[in-house]
Amino acid sequence: MPYFGLRGQSLNRATILLVTLPSFMAYGYNQSVAGGLLTLRAFADQFPQMDTIFTSGAQQAYNSKIQGTVIALYTVGGMFGAMATSYIGDILGRRKTILMFSLVNIVGAVLMASSFSFAQFIVARIVIGLGTGGISGTVPVWQSELSKSNNRGAHVATVGVFQSAAGAIGFWIDFAFYFVNNSSVSWRFPLAFQILWTLMAISFIYTLPESPRWLIKVGRIQEAREIMAILADITPDADIIDKDIREVQTSLQIAESGTVKDFFTMGKYRIMHRAMLAVLGLFFSQICGINIITFYATTIFEQYLKLSATKSRLLSACMECMQPIGAVFAIYTIDRYGRRPLMLISAVGMAISMAILAGSTANINNTPALIVAIIFLFVVNFMYCVGFLGCQFLYSSEISPLHLRSVVNGMAVGATWGTNFLVAEVTPTGFNNIKWAYYLVWAVINAIIIPVIYFCFPETAGRSLEEIDEIFAQSKSIFDVVGIAKIMPFKNIEAREAGISDKEAGILDMPSSASHYEETAKGVDEKAENIAPQTSKVE
Repeated sequence: MPYFGLRGQSLNRATILLVTLPSFMAYGYNQSVAGGLLTLRAFADQFPQMDTIFTSGAQQAYNSKIQGTVIALYTVGGMFGAMATSYIGDILGRRKTILMFSLVNIVGAVLMASSFSFAQFIVARIVIGLGTGGISGTVPVWQSELSKSNNRGAHVATVGVFQSAAGAIGFWIDFAFYFVNNSSVSWRFPLAFQILWTLMAISFIYTLPESPRWLIKVGRIQEAREIMAILADITPDADIIDKDIREVQTSLQIAESGTVKDFFTMGKYRIMHRAMLAVLGLFFSQICGINIITFYATTIFEQYLKLSATKSRLLSACMECMQPIGAVFAIYTIDRYGRRPLMLISAVGMAISMAILAGSTANINNTPALIVAIIFLFVVNFMYCVGFLGCQFLYSSEISPLHLRSVVNGMAVGATWGTNFLVAEVTPTGFNNIKWAYYLVWAVINAIIIPVIYFCFPETAGRSLEEIDEIFAQSKSIFDVVGIAKIMPFKNIEAREAGISDKEAGILDMPSSASHYEETAKGVDEKAENIAPQTSKVE
């Protein structure tokens, strides 16, 4: 019996637990684990080129630049890996692409954990970034194309819990192996540990279904029909399956009509306006400065706050636990209170926290101020996950015009990983040169984000794609869209307040991410009007 005999929601939960969870655990783990190893004596002895703890003066300044570049190379690999999936994923299919990049991820982890030369470590960082980027670009697409969720915000925010929890685990493993003295095991094991999660995803990916949308795209209609029936827990000849297949075929025709040139046009539904909001949202999620702390937490505590090595690692591990707490908070609030309030809370909270960090770290000999600095390092991690970790990915997918989905996704992914590279590259030099004032840079950036979100980002919670289209159809500038979204009535608001699903209420069923709601979206822009209707029965 295929798929362990599971059907419907049980099968969907299995895909989340057996592939999505371990894949994003590996992703989150990679984001944090290397930062905790930079201050280890054994690691510094093996790679003295990155040693900023046991050096000083000009040598320390030079090493900080090398350290920033090497750590940032992971994000360069991630950028190319994620962008490659938009092309490779449609050729190989979702499962083969996940398998391929998972194997690349394992190769990178093995190379990194077994490094004896600086050159090997550099290559390993690029390779593991390539694998992680490919996984992060494919697994959400595959998952969303298998699932339907009315609570799409909570669904995406759950991925943030996986990612942030793994980041916390990375710091705790770093802390545990700090006590392994005078041995390279103290850094080799933490770097290799992530292989277990990736192996889990590899083991189960081919026991779970392929994306029906991809199968329809390549002409394997009957196979897609059977999978869609299992996922919906109905018979393959049900009328709703015919309807869903026709909608997928229609959406594919719309999606394939888009070009890069269209990105720079407005049209009736303000295409460029929406695309820029989608890219800008993901850009904000990285330029807010969270990775100056995630990548370099232990270094901040030990090198810049002058705490002991043990206290630095313990505080880093505890601090990272604030991220899954913030992600869980987002799960229970993102659909109830909306996207804009959570994004604004994150931006305001991070701006204030970064400013307080600047003031409290100006004099490291002031013990009360040092305590305040530690508290607000915790606060920053919580605030980030409330409105930036999962919320921006969700918002960008909701706001993107359908026929430019691949173009927008490619640009958004490039913005995300490219910004990661910038932050990781400049942070060691920034702390080394301007010290406490480096936090002010990120306080100002977050302060700039606040009015941009408030005046330019319309609320999308509770809106069908048709309603989002109508909001932008009424818009005349980048500043009026927020007001239009506030005053435009919701469709079937009584059903929404009663907790009835969109499909039950006769409204467009909006799933959890961009890729899936391509399957049910209609009338996204003028191009859709030129698509001939499908036949009443799909063969």
